[in-house]
Amino acid sequence: MRPSERAPDQLRAVTLETGVNRYAEGSCLVSFGHTKVLVTATVEESLPGWLRGKGQGWVTAEYGMLPRATHSRGRREAAAGKQSGRTQEIQRLIGRSLRAVVDLKALGERQITLDCDVVQADGGTRTAAITGAWVALRLATKYLLDESVLKTDPILGQVAAVSCGVFNGTPVLDLDYEEDSSAEADSNFVLTGAGDIVEIQATGEKRGFTRGEFEALYALAEKGIGELFGLQRAAIGG
Repeated sequence: MRPSERAPDQLRAVTLETGVNRYAEGSCLVSFGHTKVLVTATVEESLPGWLRGKGQGWVTAEYGMLPRATHSRGRREAAAGKQSGRTQEIQRLIGRSLRAVVDLKALGERQITLDCDVVQADGGTRTAAITGAWVALRLATKYLLDESVLKTDPILGQVAAVSCGVFNGTPVLDLDYEEDSSAEADSNFVLTGAGDIVEIQATGEKRGFTRGEFEALYALAEKGIGELFGLQRAAIGG
């Protein structure tokens, strides 16, 4: 039995609330159970120097944990004067995941930045951020299309992510913190709506895991992400 009493193939309660920031071109408050991430999409008519004049845009992400996102207060990374390696790795993952489903040439010479702020953490913050960031990005590009800033839709498809792991010998979907902290193996899957793999991060924590277990985790991820795709479509209005 899982601590949450969920079935092995059951997601936590997931919500994708849009329009939570009146100023951003796109925004989404994504919740996976007790994990909550606020994502805002900002459109800027400028690019990093290395991309100027190349006839394409850029999609990037920043990620951070608010001080009381966890059981005890964490120091703001800005106060420390540098980002942790974990933060840099996660925000690069989010950026890669989103760019996998964006036509950067159709975006034109502009940048969209997805700011992902973890309000409350209970496992799976990076996968929640990716899932909510696609919604915020989709809303931002829809705004640009509605305003005739863009002539061609740059969004090629959906992308979402979920965690899976082996807990008490059983492959399970969407780990919360209690499961993640004691899992024998854990993984993060990022998949597109076309079924393509963007990234798989899989680690044996307490032991190695078998190919059969990996295939079971992959099947769980496909099922869970399929459900997330439906929730994303509902959040943006179809």
